[in-house]
Amino acid sequence: MDRRGSLVEPQSGLPSPSPRDPLLSPDSHMDVQGYKWVRWRVWFCRLAAVLTSGLLLIVFHWRPRLGVLARCCSCPLALADVLLIRDAFGQQHVVGVLTEEMEDGSLELLGEQEVTEWKDTVRLYKEEKTLLRYYLFEGLRYVWLDRKGAFCRVSVLSEDWTCKDLYGFQKGLSPLEQSFRRRIYGPNLIDVPVKPYIKLLFEEVLNPFYVFQFFSITLWMIDNYYLYALCILIISILSISISLYETRKQSTTLHNMARLVTNVTVRRNSGAEESVSSVDLVPGDCLIIPEEGLLLPCDAALLAGECLVNESMLTGESVPVLKTPLPAGEDKYSSETERRHTLFCGTQLIQAKGGGPGGGGAVAVVTSTGFFTAKGNLVSSILYPQPINFRFYQDAIKFLFILGCVAFLGTIYSFVVLYRSNATWVELVIRSLDIVTIAVPPALPAAITTGTIYAQRRLKRKGVFCISPPRINVCGKVSLFCFDKTGTLTEEGLDVWGVMEGGSAGFSELVPEPRLLPPGPMLSGLACCHTVTLLQGQPLGDPLELKMVESTGWTQQEPEGDGKILDAEFGGHKVLAVMRPPTQQLQAQGPSTSEAVAIVQRFPFSSALQRMSVVTVAQGGHSALAFIKGSPEMVASLCRADTVPAQFSSKLRNFSSEGLRVLALAYKPVDRNTDFRTIKREEVEKDMQFLGLLMMKNLVKPESAKVINILRLAHLRSVMVTGDNILTAVNVAKSCGMVGSDEKVIFVNATPHTAQSTPTLRFSLEDVAATVGQSSVEVITWGLYQGGFGYHLAISGKSFAALCDYFPEYLPKVLMRATVFARMTPDQKTQLVKELQKLNYRVGMCGDGANDCGALRAADVGVSLSEAEASVASPFTSKTEDISCVPLLIREGRCSLVTSFSLFRYMALYSLIQFCSVLILYTVKTGVADMQFLFSDIVLVTLLAIVMGKGGPSDLLHPCRPPASLLALPVLGSLFIHTCIIILGQLAALLITTSQDWYIPLNSTVFGTANLPNMEDTSVFSLSGFQYIFMTVVVTKGYPHKKPLYYNVIFLCLLFILFSLMTWLVLYPGPVVCQAFQLYNISDMGYKMLLVAVAALNFLICFIVEVLIDLGILNCLRLLRGRRLSKKQYKRLHVLLSDSPSWPPLNQTLSPSDHRVICLS
Repeated sequence: MDRRGSLVEPQSGLPSPSPRDPLLSPDSHMDVQGYKWVRWRVWFCRLAAVLTSGLLLIVFHWRPRLGVLARCCSCPLALADVLLIRDAFGQQHVVGVLTEEMEDGSLELLGEQEVTEWKDTVRLYKEEKTLLRYYLFEGLRYVWLDRKGAFCRVSVLSEDWTCKDLYGFQKGLSPLEQSFRRRIYGPNLIDVPVKPYIKLLFEEVLNPFYVFQFFSITLWMIDNYYLYALCILIISILSISISLYETRKQSTTLHNMARLVTNVTVRRNSGAEESVSSVDLVPGDCLIIPEEGLLLPCDAALLAGECLVNESMLTGESVPVLKTPLPAGEDKYSSETERRHTLFCGTQLIQAKGGGPGGGGAVAVVTSTGFFTAKGNLVSSILYPQPINFRFYQDAIKFLFILGCVAFLGTIYSFVVLYRSNATWVELVIRSLDIVTIAVPPALPAAITTGTIYAQRRLKRKGVFCISPPRINVCGKVSLFCFDKTGTLTEEGLDVWGVMEGGSAGFSELVPEPRLLPPGPMLSGLACCHTVTLLQGQPLGDPLELKMVESTGWTQQEPEGDGKILDAEFGGHKVLAVMRPPTQQLQAQGPSTSEAVAIVQRFPFSSALQRMSVVTVAQGGHSALAFIKGSPEMVASLCRADTVPAQFSSKLRNFSSEGLRVLALAYKPVDRNTDFRTIKREEVEKDMQFLGLLMMKNLVKPESAKVINILRLAHLRSVMVTGDNILTAVNVAKSCGMVGSDEKVIFVNATPHTAQSTPTLRFSLEDVAATVGQSSVEVITWGLYQGGFGYHLAISGKSFAALCDYFPEYLPKVLMRATVFARMTPDQKTQLVKELQKLNYRVGMCGDGANDCGALRAADVGVSLSEAEASVASPFTSKTEDISCVPLLIREGRCSLVTSFSLFRYMALYSLIQFCSVLILYTVKTGVADMQFLFSDIVLVTLLAIVMGKGGPSDLLHPCRPPASLLALPVLGSLFIHTCIIILGQLAALLITTSQDWYIPLNSTVFGTANLPNMEDTSVFSLSGFQYIFMTVVVTKGYPHKKPLYYNVIFLCLLFILFSLMTWLVLYPGPVVCQAFQLYNISDMGYKMLLVAVAALNFLICFIVEVLIDLGILNCLRLLRGRRLSKKQYKRLHVLLSDSPSWPPLNQTLSPSDHRVICLS
């Protein structure tokens, strides 16, 4: 058996019923290695740990993999005690394999069909014990399957369930069967561990930062820096205490949010109903939902009745959703594809009806429990966020290594100097190691998060919540933003604009008010084809459907009690709702009136299917009709061709071009003797008769155009990704400014391979190809390319799919120029985001949490517009109902990134200033005093570092983005130049001092702090104190991404106070201060003024150098290596496309064999 393995998904390759996003849980890509404890190795490591005073255990704590390799040997997974897991992001984790003894005979309880599958989950040992082998990773349970030779997520065991299988569970599980499943699946708990303070303290103290601090404090104590060491110790204890309190508080909050334990009613196989704790629920349990609803503790498929559900906790969608029973069929069940039939954990069921014995309540079957549920996914995304592949964070670690190398060189230099000074070996070691504590600032990683913390607080005040703070810096590098249309760019609500009936004879006149329609299928369809439901007499549902029903004037009635009265009125069919016409109806023609209609089956709207349908019966059950409503193209494709008007395409084009939301309706008679409760959707939605079009006006939000213009001026691409018609989308793109008034739109039409035709690709100029001749097209094409006209591509979901499959070489170029993506399914939106990322775009996505969930999570920056403070949809959630949060986020991201850069450079320069001071003083056989270190580190540096990041973002978005690389030439170049100027400044102060007539050389027979006070130390300390202060001004950036320095009032006040304090220390220190700081009291005021002047000159030179670097003076060095192409693919493509006068090839039909490609060199 292989010693390595991977986590195997079902061989069918079908998606998991768990809604866990593969982006966040790519379990199928995890590499697992098995290891077994070796007793002699374990005892050897214990002995080594004792001999190294626990240092070996600390190393194992930091690098668990080393601990496993040292104490274990590799073995097959089936025999492993410990597993080494490498996840899809390259991170390594160590987990222990757990075993649980199963009861004898438990396998037989599952029946013939499942025995073979379940038998794989156990391993039979010689002792005749039945053991379950499993491990827990990130809350998920993985069990050993012999047949697959791997550990698999326990959800695999229920992944092959079909809809028919789920209906089989409706009779309930036996208590023994339920008990056995509970052993396999574990408790139904989303348990966020709240660690005790002792364990948290242990983990915090073993943080590399605090271990380094402890090492430094020990060193300083040995070196007699008692006061400084004590102060740092107190600050470290305070820091640890605050960190422990915050960590514990966050864990407790998340624990309370995640933990949901309640009593629920389940059905047993005996037919009896039993109240059990939700902790004991397992997949397969039959759940009885009460009429008043409940807060759902698991994911479940709805089998009987209808439920009104508030899913805002998960998706941010504030409108309650109507869930309908799962269609019974042989298809495999998936919670993602069957969202409208799935009740998700953590959602509030407001009302359940039509499923219980008395007409109230509903029946559902549990499909997922614990961390495998939708709520488990949300908690998991907070507990185990996806690692951020951001250069800034990677470079910060690399830079610490650079400083480590500098420290190493300094250590060698100090060792040589001390050795020549005849220092003792103890002094040699201590002082050499002391250099390391100075050159490598342990607080550096913590300091660079300060800007992010300030930005997060500002965003929260403005109603933008963030569950992944490191992504704030990523916002600063966004280069492209995708927007959903409906509810994001346009208003959520729509107004009915008009109705037009149509048939084989053509379209009738436009009727502005649906209530003016004559009685007939069109009016009945508008009144019935919806999922609106009543809650305490008030209609609830999709805003579009509410407007549609309201425009007909019909009223809705729902069954009361067991509903038998309404059932009898409509021929004994199980009635879901009744639509009744107004009593005094205005008729367009004739005195006839419409009859009440009962809805007996609903197939909810699906974004992937682009339609919904209902089955209705007339009073007395004499006739039955099926109605369908959806996108015109989809509805027309499901209608008999002879019923679709010839002018269908032209009418649709005209209405869509005006920016109207167009829906089509169709119907067909259904055999009234059919059992409508079991009728399949495929049977209903075929061979329909076309009824007509419903037009709705969807207004663009006033803020949309302003925001798009802001992004456009900042050279940030805006892209629309919508499920609506392509012409409607183009109209909205023009209305909100994505497409300029002087810019052309080119439609990309790609067709897939069929039995009758080969794949084709065609680029057609908007409204031109159909109306002008070839010569005119050539003129327009010439104008398009040579005349400087901008153009945008627009593509539909079907064409996008064909383009990806058959014309992949054209895909990057289309993505570079496409602005409108219409009729996109949720999966296609996610795919689009990933394809854009392949071109090295930093992609932002703004939409609602329901249909755009996948794309929001795939994007580098996902913003969900919702009322929730955290949603499963995205890392950012905005309470504002428009896209004005997008430029705010980008501005805050840029401000945070620039602040992080400034803090990083300041902390590095602070270390280098102190490093240079110490080495210069070592050279002249002295050192820095205890109080001087304390004053520099605590009073000057720490206070300045805390407040220098408080400045807010600029009010305007600038076209240039801030850099993200710390190892870039301007950053490293400026640090090097500033360090050189700092050294020169300190040497100048020292040389000026030694050249004075009153200069007294220090005692050369003693070394270090024993030589204090002396003139050399006083001069270097005086100048370095000014350097700590003015360097904050030099490295703090304002324009163009932050507000100018004078807006940060606290920082300015502190600068003034510290500068005054430092000036006083240099000019008028007094005997008491001189004694405390171990400074030499020099009486020459002219000399002191000269020191201040040197500091001022030092500041002026550094400031001018920084300005010149900002203006790009170091870029001239890049000219020496020659001009290089950008590493970003989209920038290279942009240059190539700009130089290509023949792309896109207009009005030419291309096939896959045509290779008119621009290759990336």
